[in-house]
Amino acid sequence: MKLKNILISTTLSLGITLPIGRLSKLDIDNYSYILEDEDITNNDLEECEGALLLVNKYNPLNDSYEPLDLKKPNIPFINNSIEEEKQMREVASNAIEELFRKAKDDGINFLATSAYRSYNTQNDIYLSRLEAKGKEYADKYVALPGKSEHQTGLSIDVTNERRNFTKKCKEAKWLASNSYKFGFILRYPKGKENITGISYEPWHIRYVGKKAAKEIFQNRITLEEYLKNKQYDLVRREIN
Repeated sequence: MKLKNILISTTLSLGITLPIGRLSKLDIDNYSYILEDEDITNNDLEECEGALLLVNKYNPLNDSYEPLDLKKPNIPFINNSIEEEKQMREVASNAIEELFRKAKDDGINFLATSAYRSYNTQNDIYLSRLEAKGKEYADKYVALPGKSEHQTGLSIDVTNERRNFTKKCKEAKWLASNSYKFGFILRYPKGKENITGISYEPWHIRYVGKKAAKEIFQNRITLEEYLKNKQYDLVRREIN
């Protein structure tokens, strides 16, 4: 059955509903979006529920946000990854296992470096980069706590066995060309820094569901542009 005017939201552990995406810089809290799309089916909704959560410098998560369904995917991580970073939301965890298996079949060996990060862990990472590299570097490559996609449990950074993950390496090329097939997008593509607010990162992918990932890939757009193009209508949502 086709659905229309579907209210899509994600519920936090504290019972607070955060928006899937706020498409402006307005300081507005406690909103959700209604997606008017006759092409969305029940199966599509089940797959993408919560996966379109937009987190960036204008759309932060609070310091208590933690996904309820974190699990450890059966994929190899680098030795210095902490246990917390070896978790993802269940839907993303299952998808990344499938991606790693297919990559290996194609002769591509990935290693995961960091998936979920709590607010406090992200804060520690930012402060560490700030002290080691300075504010300009830290702001360019590390999101502030609450403003990192890693806190959603839907993102993961990967590398190769050589630990040299650049745009021209075969692993990065495979990831850029194939990740959408598993519901992931290259979240911070080159040339879109003015939209994402983050420098190009060929190693950072984000789960959004196969339907959205395919459209984002085919149109060479960002998650911000995808949500805007879908013409989400802003509606006030009361918090009980």
